[in-house]
Amino acid sequence: MHLDPFELHRPTTVDETVRLAREFAGQSDYLAGGTDLLPNYKMHLNVRPHLIALDRVDELVGITPERIGAMARLADVEREPTLRAGFPGVVSAVGEIATPLVRAGGTVGGNLLVETRCFFFNQSYFWRQSLGFCLKADGDKCHVVPQKEKCYATFSGDLAPALAVVDAEVEIAGPEGRRRVPVLGLYDATGDGIKRTRLAPGELAVAVHLPKASRGRRASYRKLRVRPSFDFPELGVAAAASFDGARLSSLALAVGGLETYPRRFDALTEPLVGETLTPERIDKVAEEIRRQVRPVHNTFLAPDYRKRMAGVFVRRALGDLGPSSGNAS
Repeated sequence: MHLDPFELHRPTTVDETVRLAREFAGQSDYLAGGTDLLPNYKMHLNVRPHLIALDRVDELVGITPERIGAMARLADVEREPTLRAGFPGVVSAVGEIATPLVRAGGTVGGNLLVETRCFFFNQSYFWRQSLGFCLKADGDKCHVVPQKEKCYATFSGDLAPALAVVDAEVEIAGPEGRRRVPVLGLYDATGDGIKRTRLAPGELAVAVHLPKASRGRRASYRKLRVRPSFDFPELGVAAAASFDGARLSSLALAVGGLETYPRRFDALTEPLVGETLTPERIDKVAEEIRRQVRPVHNTFLAPDYRKRMAGVFVRRALGDLGPSSGNAS
């Protein structure tokens, strides 16, 4: 494998970064840690002639109890004691991402916007050529669900569900100025594995903002993958709760790794506020999520198995939140 030629740009401010993205519209990618983008480039997957490196943009770095820069390294987030104390589920999710070496280079923004995955897409050029290229790279047909309209590549980040259940927001900068959206507002539930975010052309994730009101919630992140030491999630379940005595005063649950975008299930968790988190209530939520999710055959684990495991992992994640269970798993 080798990298095709590209021109590297190294801006030092957010405004300069956005200006470059607008200048090279449709012909550039942002380069954060490069732990996903560069291997994909070596596979000749959707290579662009311009890469805009973000490592010199000071505004994108830094970690505080309330703000994580989009270029903050995952390893630094994992080691930050104030985050471990205030947002244990987020730190737990970071610790499940890939390997220590990857976390040393990978970034928070990179994981939030990581490429969707599919075993027809994430292959060498020669492998894909022998089968026939797919909608997501060079072709006009989806091999997972044979048709020519929708890509079924799966959302493959770990951080989005964990940040979503603590009501984190993402700060975005672009040609039209700045805005903040809930974490799940980054993703397009009406899109697919190609049109997967709601970012406008040239927009850039600047930072994640963590609300004071969510600090100290009990939290859990449970991940299913083939190789526990490395792989992307086949399923990721995040949960967070606060209690008034034995009764819930808040509860949130989000699932990733099964569809083209991560989902939060407020319609199932909000009715439980004011109640106790009994095994019977946990079973009811887990069964309903198992019923609702729609994985397809685009990863190494069968869809029916991932669907069943959604119920199992929801039970485990919610079970971690009991008043006597500790802060995180």
